[in-house]
Amino acid sequence: MRLTAGEAGGLAIAVIGLVAAGAALALRAPARTDAPAMAAQPVAEVIPAKLAPERAQPQPALVIKRILPIAGPIRYGEWHWDDAGVPAGPLVITVDLEARVLSVFRGGYEIAATAVLLGTDEKPTPLGVFPISQKDATHVSNLYHAPMPYMLRLTGDGVTIHGTHVQLGYASHGCIGVPTPFAKKLFGITHIGDRVIVTRGKQSKLGDALVEG
Repeated sequence: MRLTAGEAGGLAIAVIGLVAAGAALALRAPARTDAPAMAAQPVAEVIPAKLAPERAQPQPALVIKRILPIAGPIRYGEWHWDDAGVPAGPLVITVDLEARVLSVFRGGYEIAATAVLLGTDEKPTPLGVFPISQKDATHVSNLYHAPMPYMLRLTGDGVTIHGTHVQLGYASHGCIGVPTPFAKKLFGITHIGDRVIVTRGKQSKLGDALVEG
């Protein structure tokens, strides 16, 4: 409650007794008594403190909760997919250049894995974290005029994930080639902005973080 400077005296309510039997209770304002004038006192100005801008809270790390039980190394042209009973969640794709394997995680559960084709020494597949920036189910390469079905673009200079014939001895110009039936299923569940993490020789196990938020 703010105080007014120079305010003198106050209001009071006096009770005058009963006048007669059954008389109502009368309320009167007392007469204001003369009080010496008081010099106005300066009122301190209250300046609200400036609050620091709120920082965006980091997302919790997405950890691995399940790895598909695949016996032995994945052969070229082979792929696995099992998303039965897996709850909805963020989608993350990992690619290990050393193992030549692409894995798909939903909410930390591995739901798919396949062997991949990668770039050559002259045109290597880059390492890093790449959000999907474009999707095109019927894409044809502008540079090589080759069909790249179910294309997921990772970089501005043409590195993508796309369907192809995955076979030993074949390579790409930096793209990540997956079997076309696998590419079709992957295309159907991915969204613009989903992250693709490309590493070399990273061994992941249950409880490991896929990527920090």
